[in-house]
Amino acid sequence: MTTAFDPQEFMATIAWNDDGLVPAIAQQHDTKEVLMLAWMNAESLRETLTEGRVCYWSRSRQALWRKGETSGHTQRLVECRFDCDRDTILLLVDQTGPACHTDRPNCFFYAYKDDGVHVISEPET
Repeated sequence: MTTAFDPQEFMATIAWNDDGLVPAIAQQHDTKEVLMLAWMNAESLRETLTEGRVCYWSRSRQALWRKGETSGHTQRLVECRFDCDRDTILLLVDQTGPACHTDRPNCFFYAYKDDGVHVISEPET
C-alpha cells in the first residue's frame, strides 16, 4: 500500500540543516552503484523533481549546480527517495559519463583494506 503526499507539504517536513541543506546520495538506478554524495537545498530539490535532471547546491560556489552543466556528465532522475527521518535523500539516477569530477565512475574510489588505503578505480579519460 502506498500513500500519496502533496510534494509541497512533504518538502516542508524535510529536516534541512542550519544552512538549509540536506545530503543527497546519487545511486545508479539499474546497477545500484553508489555514485556520489552532494547537497541540495529546497530550490535544487524542487528543480530536480520538476525538470527530471538532477540539480544540487554547490557549497563552494553558493549556487545551484546542475550536474553535467559543463562536463556533459548528466544525471537523469529516475526516482527520489527520502529516509525515515527525512534528513537524507536518495536519488536513483541514470548517469551519463563519469559521476566524479576526477573522471572516475563514482566518487568513492579510496578503499580501506587490511594493509591501508588503496585507489580502486582510475579516471575514464
